[in-house]
Amino acid sequence: MPAAQAAPGLAGLNSAPKRAAGTSVPRAGQTREHLSTYGDILEVVWHVISAQSASFAAEGRKLFLKGVRCTTKCALDRRGDTPPGYHSARRRKPTEYAIQLREKQKARRIYGVLERQFRQHYKEAARKAGATGETLVRILEMRLDNVVYRLGLAESRAQARQLVSHGHIAVNDKKTDIPSYVTKVGDVVSVRARSRDNDYFKLIAKDLSRKATPAWLTLDAQTMSGKIVAAATRADADTGLEDQLIVEYYSR
Repeated sequence: MPAAQAAPGLAGLNSAPKRAAGTSVPRAGQTREHLSTYGDILEVVWHVISAQSASFAAEGRKLFLKGVRCTTKCALDRRGDTPPGYHSARRRKPTEYAIQLREKQKARRIYGVLERQFRQHYKEAARKAGATGETLVRILEMRLDNVVYRLGLAESRAQARQLVSHGHIAVNDKKTDIPSYVTKVGDVVSVRARSRDNDYFKLIAKDLSRKATPAWLTLDAQTMSGKIVAAATRADADTGLEDQLIVEYYSR
């Protein structure tokens, strides 16, 4: 097995995978041809989530950006609720605007959405009937990358985005490589047949049947597919977001 593929399982997400001598480090902007192996995909995901480490300290709570590491080796478990920085105890009470902004940024970091796209999701939620905050959470939960993560096909949303963007995922048997695609009730999300021979999918297939999925999804471990049987709700999100603060931020 090549050196880039030597890291077994998903443990490689916690440390940079080793590469063969003379090979360059792949980046997120490279083409799929450059990121065709499991090792390359794993390394790009590692670089992305390593850059997000400061988000944990800034928010003072777990955002689960690093998958399984957030439950086993999280720095917040050791440090507690103390804010980062030498003068952290002297920080003044945040303003109402700061609280709203932080909640919006927290949602963006959890789901890995850029500001422009997040604003588009909010506008879409505001146009629909019902509570805007709950609708926004439902849209974020039913994004394709989040569905892949919820089905247990990826250990983190960052990894799920890589799997989608590199063409490993199909919706209703049609290749879909847009992570922001919002799924609908009745859609079937699956790993493409040609991708099941990939080392990564062979690895996760062993434990997929033991993965817990939310009530709005059903999982068929044999075919590595899942179906959206209901619309996601705020309770299903389990992210602890206060969506009303996000609505207040954009309603200023």
